[in-house]
Amino acid sequence: MNALALSRPMVNATRFRVAHEADWARLEQVVTLMEKKSIRRLSDDDLLALPALYRTTLSSLSVARDTSLDRALITYLEQLCTRAYFQIYGVQTPAGRQFTLFFAKAWPEAVRSLWRETLICIALTLGAAIVAYMLIRSDPSWFYSIIPEGLASGRDPTASAEFLRSTIYDKEQDWLLPFATFLFTHNSEVAIFSFALGFAFAVPTVLLILYNGLMLGALAAVFASKGLGPNLAAWLMIHGTTEIFAICIAGAAGMRIGMAVAFPGRLSRMEAAVRAGRVAATAMIGVILMLAVAGILEGVGRQTILDDGLRALIGAAMFASWLAYFYVLPTVRRGHVR
Repeated sequence: MNALALSRPMVNATRFRVAHEADWARLEQVVTLMEKKSIRRLSDDDLLALPALYRTTLSSLSVARDTSLDRALITYLEQLCTRAYFQIYGVQTPAGRQFTLFFAKAWPEAVRSLWRETLICIALTLGAAIVAYMLIRSDPSWFYSIIPEGLASGRDPTASAEFLRSTIYDKEQDWLLPFATFLFTHNSEVAIFSFALGFAFAVPTVLLILYNGLMLGALAAVFASKGLGPNLAAWLMIHGTTEIFAICIAGAAGMRIGMAVAFPGRLSRMEAAVRAGRVAATAMIGVILMLAVAGILEGVGRQTILDDGLRALIGAAMFASWLAYFYVLPTVRRGHVR
């Protein structure tokens, strides 16, 4: 009698599995196809059967739990029901659609929401550049306190006008490529660290933005002292309008996180940082793309475009394009929707 009673659960589990295993297997096949491909790959029969198969499997899971069938079967049914739930009710956005949404909506919206912080970073950069320019024009020794020797690469107050001119126009010098690479790497690091260090109440972010502006002003003072100020401006514009703008956006993203941590309001510091981090991270992904564009523009400008007017025109056009993309076009699209 006891032996018969002990054998009944095993017999019932076997019968239960035989009665429903075909439905589970078909649901698993359909769900796997949806996960690996898409819902468009389902046949009409599978698409129509999917809701019924899902309900049947849920019912099987309920029975398995209530009758205390073997744990392995219950785990299998739980996992299958979870996978089916996300495929049926989850939002499935194709990779191409996600890519389009990022450039059409997510990135410009994130940058536009940071407009106050971006303006602050631009003002800090320009202000620091003006201060450095005035200091070095009055006393060239200030230059060595701002720009390290490795970054200057001979572009210091002792350089001749001919040498400084060659660094802007001469594409035959072997050391220009390493210098351009070093400069691009430096600016990329400034952008990344301005974002990454924002959590420290934005203080390191502000210091980095200020220092970048000081370096810009110091370099301008050296070239201006040799009568090459407009020439340097044109050389910088072709890639600098994109590069410096990207750094300011990165600084704005870091500043948003820092302010959220410092002044969380009614939220906890962690919640405020996470909320700010979503916007900041989206903007920062775009900053990396902008830095890549700036690198291409710098390479093209140094190698092929030697006319100051054309360099300045390209730089101005790029800056206008970024402004239109981030601030004008989204407003126009919203106006059409209304």
